[in-house]
Amino acid sequence: MELRHLRYFIAVAEELHFGRAAERLHIAQPPLSRQIMQLEQEIKVHLIERTKRNVSLTPAGSAFLEKARQVLTMANDAILSAQRVDAGHEGSLTIAFVGSAMFTIMPEILREARARMPDVELLLHEMSTGRQVTALHDGSTQVAFVRPGVIHPSIASEVISREDLMVALPDTHRLAGAEEIALDELAGDPFILFSREVQPSFGHQIFSLCVAAGFTPLVVQDALEMQTALGLVAGDLGVTLVPESTKRIAWPNVVFKPMRHPVPQTSLSMAYRRDDPSPILPRFLKIARMVAEQAAEKSVS
Repeated sequence: MELRHLRYFIAVAEELHFGRAAERLHIAQPPLSRQIMQLEQEIKVHLIERTKRNVSLTPAGSAFLEKARQVLTMANDAILSAQRVDAGHEGSLTIAFVGSAMFTIMPEILREARARMPDVELLLHEMSTGRQVTALHDGSTQVAFVRPGVIHPSIASEVISREDLMVALPDTHRLAGAEEIALDELAGDPFILFSREVQPSFGHQIFSLCVAAGFTPLVVQDALEMQTALGLVAGDLGVTLVPESTKRIAWPNVVFKPMRHPVPQTSLSMAYRRDDPSPILPRFLKIARMVAEQAAEKSVS
């Protein structure tokens, strides 16, 4: 039994006239009659009573009609779903991100993605840059928001935002009242540094900036996330550098100070596998780039 048999039967059952059903199906009446006979022979059930003046359904035919409609509806739904997935309009996308990405443009990217891809499920996972790189390689995530980027031939990495770095100090620090701070003024201070398990990484960037300023930072504690680092600063364990957007959230006992010119910057990058076959990924990337461009235009104006 094929789906066309069901379509032919439904047309006859609804029209109760072979001629009108054949016209509706754009086929000749004799082939339609043969198809109905083949269907009845295959399922070994008499479905349609046909006389010279009348066409009617048998009780079995009425029951078969209801189920035949359901099968066709399910088949059409399956086709539509496959087409939507193939076009990137349906399915899921796994997204990994560093926590500090939520202080920048990532919420707006997610808002736009949900509005423009309402039938796509966004699966979000917060993790360190090192774990994100691993997740990209093993395929457990499809797009990653990392600081500052990923260097690997199989992974594409593009900057979507840049921002100044600031110094985060305990409010009891000797420089807490300064208008701006030069990095070399922190030589000898205990530093809260971020994980340097991969390069480049945000922690590696801070370490390199300190070395370029003439000193090796005295690292007293590593932190995986921005929130953890700021909590340690609040606890008077040390100082650290953070993206400017971090100061949007009030941290008790922490002060944020701009850095002296030239102000170093950090970037947030979007990384993904070059060979990822997902039809959803290109749509998401396009949305993210659009949001990034709009944010850049606003910052200039």
